[in-house]
Formats: sequence, C-alpha cells, structure tokens
Amino acid sequence: MSQVFEPFPLAGTTLANRVVMAPMTRSRADAESRTPTELTALYYAQRASAGLIVTEGVQPSPAGQGYPATPGIHSAEQVAAWRRVTEAVHAEGGVIFLQIMHTGRIGHPSLTGLTPVAPSAVRAAGQVFTGEGPQDFVEPRALTGAEVEETVADFARAARNAIEAGFDGVEIHGANGYLVHQFLAPNSNVRTDAWGGGPEGRIRFAVEVAKAVAGAIGPERVGFRISPGNPFNDIAETDPADLEATYTALVDALAPLGLAYLHQMEAPGVRELLLRLRKQWPGAFVLNPFTAGSPTGAESLKLVEDGTTDLLSFGALFLANPDLPARLRAGGPFNTPDLTTFYGGDARGYTDYPPLGA
Repeated sequence: MSQVFEPFPLAGTTLANRVVMAPMTRSRADAESRTPTELTALYYAQRASAGLIVTEGVQPSPAGQGYPATPGIHSAEQVAAWRRVTEAVHAEGGVIFLQIMHTGRIGHPSLTGLTPVAPSAVRAAGQVFTGEGPQDFVEPRALTGAEVEETVADFARAARNAIEAGFDGVEIHGANGYLVHQFLAPNSNVRTDAWGGGPEGRIRFAVEVAKAVAGAIGPERVGFRISPGNPFNDIAETDPADLEATYTALVDALAPLGLAYLHQMEAPGVRELLLRLRKQWPGAFVLNPFTAGSPTGAESLKLVEDGTTDLLSFGALFLANPDLPARLRAGGPFNTPDLTTFYGGDARGYTDYPPLGA
C-alpha cells in the first residue's frame, strides 16, 4: 500500500500521506462560549500524523448550532480558542481544515433559544439530543430569500475567521442532512423560488456558499463534502434519476471553482454514481467509503491503490487510534472505539486512547 503513505500535494502544501481524519462531532466544547478547550487542542494534536485533519462540524452562526456543546467560529473568543488548536497541530507537523456545519432544521429551540431554520417549513422525523434529553424535532422556519443570502455570508465570514484562527483551509459540510444537504434534497426543499424546484434550483445554495467561501479565502483552501443518497436526518433522495441529475449538476457547477477537494461520504448503493462523480471531478477526491456498519478499516486502503479515490478518510477508527497512519502501515493492532464516550464528557474516550507501544 505504498501510495497511501506517499506525500500528496493539496491546498498549496504537501500532505505527509493520503490518510484523512474525517470530521466527527464530539460535543466537548465549553457549553457557554461554544469554544474548543485545551483538551480539544490535545485531541487534534495527538492525531497530527494524518495527512489531513478535518475538524468536527463548527457552526458559522448561533442559528447554525444543532447539538449541545458544539463549537462555533463566529466570535472573537472562539477564533482565539481555535488558534490554540491550530498551533498545537502545526507544532506536530499536521495540516488541519475546519469544517463549517450549519445544521439547519436539525436542532431544537432549547439549545439556542431560536427556532431552527431550513429551506422549507418541513419538520424532520425523529428526535435530537438536547440538554434536557431527546426531544422531537420541531417544524423549522423557512428562510426568506434575504435570509438565504445572509446565511451564505455567514459561511464566508466563518471561513475568514477560520483562516484568522490559523487553519490551513475549511470544508463546507454539504452532507448528512444538514442545511446545505437540506437544500439539495427534494423532500426537505419544496421551495418554488430560485432556491428550489428542480436540481438546478436546489443546488444553488450549495454553489453560492462555495463561491462565497472561495472568494473569501481562496478556492485552494476550500473542500466540499457531499453524501448523495444518505438518508441521515430524514433526507429522502430516493429517485435515482433525480439523485444523479442533482449531484452531477452540483459537481459540474463546483468544478470550475478550483476547490481543494471534493469529499464524498458514501451511502449504500451509490458506488456507480460515486465513480461517475470521481471521474467528473477535476481535483483531489476524498472518500469515506460505505462499510456496512463497521468503521472504515485497513481493507479500504485498496481504494487508493486502484484509483477509486486520491485520499481516504477514517472516522471512528481515527477517533480510537491517534496514530492511525502508523497502525495502518504496520497492519495493526487497532484500539476499539468506545461508543459510550463518543459525545460529551471529559478526557475518557477522547484523549486517553493509547498509541502503539504505550
């Protein structure tokens, strides 16, 4: 698996390898200020041997928060706190992008005091975890046209703040049923204005966000994450023809912008579409492959070797193995992720996973 561990040029720098730490919500920010903590800096610095780290989802505005204790990038205090994280990662030789995540209709007024916003006033089925325990999703408030434009500007402002905080770039979260994905999906976007309708209207928000962020910090410092066909958070992209039309149009519109990479989280049954998008995309391609319920493991390294992707992102396995590239090169062994400590808490299950030889 020599290619996986070879340097790779990205975003004006050279990655040490093609192993990417995927973005993972950990809900360990300061609950009041929504700032990352000293433990956050240690957590990411421990994993700096990744070719690229993509942080947990970070809200670009107070309205973008959907879960307890998730960090923001919209205040001076948050920028200063993130700078401690980037300095720690860079001191270990790492490269780190901040993921900008607006959760849209996925959230609850008890978290922010605000009614969640979305493309349309369509309530998601299911519940969200809050400080008072699981609660049903509420009906969101549909963004006005002016508010859509303001939200695009929030993404651009968050990107500028990220660069000020020392990040090497940002990733726009267009996947997993959050706001950008809500605009893309026909069941959550039932608008009849220029931001909805058919695929060309539904991709508009994603494209405008990408243009605004690229214009703010330079396209070479911007990644974009998608998850076509992923039903998470009550997204229904069930018409194969519409799914293909939507995402081929999206990639066609993003391709000329010169972004750093496209990052696809693979859903079941979309490998054919994935390969088409991979061929269509002119730049670096990052893949988080579908692995039928188990964490992405060493067996997926072959997807770099056979050209399915340029870089491979690992989630839970990287969470549990701070030195994952070394373990992949050695063939293991691997620590087992502790699901009970994924969200919230202290150092346990966060910064206490042992490296090889410990």
